[in-house]
Amino acid sequence: MIRHFVMMLAMALAGCTHQPAGPPPGPVSFTVGNPYQAGGEWRYPRVFNSYDVTGLATVYGDDAPGYTADNEPYDANALAAASPLLQLPAIVTVTNLVNGYTVDVRVNDRGPDVPGRVLEVTPRVARLLAFPSGGVVEVQVTLNVQQTATLDGALGQGPKMTAAPVAGITAQSLGPPGGVTGQAVQSLIPAQNDDANPAAVTLSGAVSVTTPAPGPLYVQIPGYGSESDAFREMERLYGVQARIVPVSGGDRTLYAVNIGPYHSVADADAGLAQVLADGATDPEIIVR
Repeated sequence: MIRHFVMMLAMALAGCTHQPAGPPPGPVSFTVGNPYQAGGEWRYPRVFNSYDVTGLATVYGDDAPGYTADNEPYDANALAAASPLLQLPAIVTVTNLVNGYTVDVRVNDRGPDVPGRVLEVTPRVARLLAFPSGGVVEVQVTLNVQQTATLDGALGQGPKMTAAPVAGITAQSLGPPGGVTGQAVQSLIPAQNDDANPAAVTLSGAVSVTTPAPGPLYVQIPGYGSESDAFREMERLYGVQARIVPVSGGDRTLYAVNIGPYHSVADADAGLAQVLADGATDPEIIVR
């Protein structure tokens, strides 16, 4: 009877921790993926040479996957996150705009599935950045080009960025992202040579603090090549408070329609839902 109770207790405790189901689907791989739809919002993953956005981030829940989109075991204690757009894996700096807390994480998954969200972080990252109890907060997400190029180059794929290290690249089997042990997962590290001893692409989990920069939320419809096209879209959205703002399109200026401001997540989500229902293309929630 006691033995049976101990076995049942062990099974219950095991159920409290997320465990990957079955063997890994394959080695860690450079991943972009096809366009997909989430909650009525189309997303178009691609390779970014620069990426610096603001928006809303959320936290993985109990329905987290066993494995991430680039084939790493999901670990709630990893310094990791999911992006709807970035190439995988990628290193980004995430800043909680409300308190200024900043930490580097590895993006290795697709998500979140909720429209109007730019990132989904593990519970560990949420704790480090002091996310609110509701789990949704204003963030800035900035791509670390050099570290991302190292990861992508180690996999033999990805963009050929000039910021990549000169040293040769090789793949080694090390610990999971964030230094958590217990499950095998491929980590990527520049090869050593006689001239230098480059540091591995590892994440310390150290939190730095910058000046908080919270702001009102806007629903943004980006990407118009001319101001007149953006103006026509704004006129079509009759009855909403909107303005046209220039945004960077890489090598040229684009024009976006900003709808708002909204002073709560609920109001911004309602605004996004209305814009999607009106047939707007690729709207997103930003912080300005």
